[in-house]
Amino acid sequence: MISVEQARRRIVQSMRPIAPEQVSLKDALGRVLAEDVASRRTQPPTAVSAMDGYAVRAEDVAQLPARLKIIGYSQAGGGHDGVVGPGETVRIFTGAPVPDGADAIVIQENTEVDGDEVSVIEGSASAGRYVRPAGLDFEAGQILLRAGKALTARDIGLAAGMNVPWLKVRRRPRIALLATGDEIVMPGEPIGPNQIVSTNGLSLAAFISAEGGSSIDLGIAPDSENALASMAAGAKGADMLVTMGGASVGDHDLVQRVLGDIGLEVDFWKIAMRPGKPLIFGHLGKTPILGLPGNPVSSMVCAVIYLRAAIRAMLALDAPEYETVEVNLGADLAENDERQDYLRARLETGPDGATVALPFDLQDSSMFAHLAHADCLIIRAPFAPAAKAGSRVATLPLTGGIVSI
Repeated sequence: MISVEQARRRIVQSMRPIAPEQVSLKDALGRVLAEDVASRRTQPPTAVSAMDGYAVRAEDVAQLPARLKIIGYSQAGGGHDGVVGPGETVRIFTGAPVPDGADAIVIQENTEVDGDEVSVIEGSASAGRYVRPAGLDFEAGQILLRAGKALTARDIGLAAGMNVPWLKVRRRPRIALLATGDEIVMPGEPIGPNQIVSTNGLSLAAFISAEGGSSIDLGIAPDSENALASMAAGAKGADMLVTMGGASVGDHDLVQRVLGDIGLEVDFWKIAMRPGKPLIFGHLGKTPILGLPGNPVSSMVCAVIYLRAAIRAMLALDAPEYETVEVNLGADLAENDERQDYLRARLETGPDGATVALPFDLQDSSMFAHLAHADCLIIRAPFAPAAKAGSRVATLPLTGGIVSI
């Protein structure tokens, strides 16, 4: 058996970045930039008013009250073409260009209007008051979005403001999913007395989408060598094949034997972890293969640790794929054995305001409901000593994905 860290490292090192493609802004949420993005414009392009009021020369309102002649108007999308001279002002609205000659804004609440004249009665305005200078937000040519970033809703708004309608992003990795086993049926199908409903395919497809990939459903291969080999061939052209089940060495565990006959080269098999020990990683030709355990909890835990790392490496994503958080332990734990343990747990706030991880009493790897209700996995290193409630433990959050506001 190899360690979790060794397995992750070998998987990540074998991945290659996916080629880029160009998408419109409306299709860019959650996509990973393949190149830096520079602004195509300065924002604001000229000095504009931050308030409704009057554009003035600061020296004209240094002493109050001050009476000024209104010589024009400036509104967003328009402007005043003339120059503001001594004793003059231009009525201005928020977002409107500040006319030449003016260097400050007097807010309308501090004025009284009499025909074509306005009296500034309070709130003298120093130079620059309520003026947003050109380039206050950003300037043309400035790089504001970097390659390797998963685009958020805010990033898309920024790109729009930069006048960038198209972005070069990494193509979504295509992950082929192949479940195995005579005992598996899809939700809603007739269920035999010795069959179970498949959860792996659907949960992993959703996981892949959350991590920025796209899934290809190859279906459920029965416990038949010919059927498994034939259905695995459907992964041709995919960026990775993920099998579910059949990863061990029992009479009905066919993945290594059958795929080995058609060229599978195994990099490693069996990891010192719980759940998820019987995991396979290798290559079928140029296609990486991740053979996950059939147990649904083991499958999803391995996806969080290994499949996420593989996808993020293919996307060249500049974000951690395995980031732990330390919290307080909410219950005593016994000494661990030689395998790294991942305990499903809920997070609560303790009396002192600290975050507490409460492991479920039962950690049987067949119990998917506990995984669905968990907030994190408590990580226990091999041979970790017994731990008391209140001690600090490392946790792996069961949150995230690359789609964000």
